[in-house]
Amino acid sequence: MTISPSTEAIRLQLRSWPEVEAYLEHCKGVIVPLGSTEQHGPTGAIGTDALTAEAVALEVGRRTGVLVTPTQAFGMAEHHLDFAGTISLQPATLLAVLHDVVLSLARHGFERIFVINGHGGNIATARAAFAQAYGTAAARGLPHPERLRCRLANWFTAAPVMREARQRYGEREGHHATPSEIALTLHLEPSLAEKQRPLPEAAPAGPIHGPADFRRRHPDGRMGSDPFLARADHGQTFLDLAATALAEDLTAFLAE
Repeated sequence: MTISPSTEAIRLQLRSWPEVEAYLEHCKGVIVPLGSTEQHGPTGAIGTDALTAEAVALEVGRRTGVLVTPTQAFGMAEHHLDFAGTISLQPATLLAVLHDVVLSLARHGFERIFVINGHGGNIATARAAFAQAYGTAAARGLPHPERLRCRLANWFTAAPVMREARQRYGEREGHHATPSEIALTLHLEPSLAEKQRPLPEAAPAGPIHGPADFRRRHPDGRMGSDPFLARADHGQTFLDLAATALAEDLTAFLAE
């Protein structure tokens, strides 16, 4: 029987540098949780995207034995800046941060960087950062730059997660402050249940043209979603589905 490592054992910030060197002798993979700090409607936690990305990443790490870095909690959330509490990086800033994270890890011999993402607004920038990092790794003469690979895994678009959300919530899943992501936060932080209440019909999703336009068209921050449908037990299901799917993806990624 295989015994999964504890959560503490796979958290990079709890390891010493000799332990990381020893780890690299048998595994070249690492998980980087990437979130955002942004509004999630009138009842959702501002840290939703970082909380969920970290939880999924730690569960994937526990199931696979792959190290997990600290969470990058600030993402590209410029369109949410008209809502109090949102903290955003500009795309160029996030690109630079991810680029430097990848290069730091690659310098020490990590070859498979698996970024578990909790925010759709990070996707384009993350992919651009990976492309730039490949070129920089070669230009700097890092060890075996041709072996460096980065992959973005959005937990909320994993096929089993999307199927479960459609079955539970139908069209009321929406596109932001969704019941599926709120459910996961309720599972992780039970105190958030106190914020939940019935809400009026949300404005439908549409194109995003900056903070003021977003606030005008989506005055309470939601995009077609009904987070009051969320339950903590749903969140436990979403966590398991996401971790199972992404652990399989990571295992295949490491074997490439």
